[in-house]
Amino acid sequence: MWADIRAEITKQVHRPAIWLLLGIAVVQTLTFAYVIPYAGYTGTTEGPVSRGLTAMLPGQFVSGAIGGLPLFVGALALIFGVLVAGGEYGWETWKTVLSQRPSRVRVYSAKLVTVAAGTAILVLALLAFSASASVVVAALADQPMTWPSIVDIVRGFGAGWLVTMMWGALGMALGIVFRGVALPIGLGLVWMLAIQNLLSSIAAPLLDWVNEVQKGLPGPNAGALVASLIGTGPPGVDPIVGGTQAGVVIVAYLVAFAVLGGWLLRRRDID
Repeated sequence: MWADIRAEITKQVHRPAIWLLLGIAVVQTLTFAYVIPYAGYTGTTEGPVSRGLTAMLPGQFVSGAIGGLPLFVGALALIFGVLVAGGEYGWETWKTVLSQRPSRVRVYSAKLVTVAAGTAILVLALLAFSASASVVVAALADQPMTWPSIVDIVRGFGAGWLVTMMWGALGMALGIVFRGVALPIGLGLVWMLAIQNLLSSIAAPLLDWVNEVQKGLPGPNAGALVASLIGTGPPGVDPIVGGTQAGVVIVAYLVAFAVLGGWLLRRRDID
């Protein structure tokens, strides 16, 4: 099993697209959590700024790191999951992999562990870069370096990993369902970036049952979990459930997506 995991991790590490996703996540987080707000704080840009100086200081760096997870970073995690599982169909390498004697369950488990490790590295990178950016802001603004507690940092990492791993597991399931990369990525992004927003901004205010259904959907629960830690919802995300319920729902989706992907891979023909 460890050999399968090592082989899978080695394969993904050598894929430039994986590092590109990580770089995009870091750049987007720093841009929207620090660069643009700081430019607004110093008066070099016009228009309202959602984050004040306090939100950019070291004491709030966890909020800056995980604030974008329910939105654009979650979408990147979904793409990562699709690439890990769906790429084998595009390259037509499933038969080659399975001919080396590992079972489908072992290969899938190795891929799942790889996605888990990759999303953990993603969240750690966001925390590290956000912490560094907050130090720069504090130095430029001549503010004290007050850091959050270890407990708050660990909680932020745990919530961030749950959210990104849930989307990564969905990406794996979609890659296996549609046996490829392009269609799963397209459908996943349409759901995350379009349909969810339409439901929350247009349908939910008009239809009570849609608002109730939203309480069980992955996107709103991801936003609610992050909001329970940082004190406010990410931009465009209105928390409609409590943090405890959100955590339970996200874990349930993570398990469901992981089991679905493994079951389909085991039951269906590779061709």
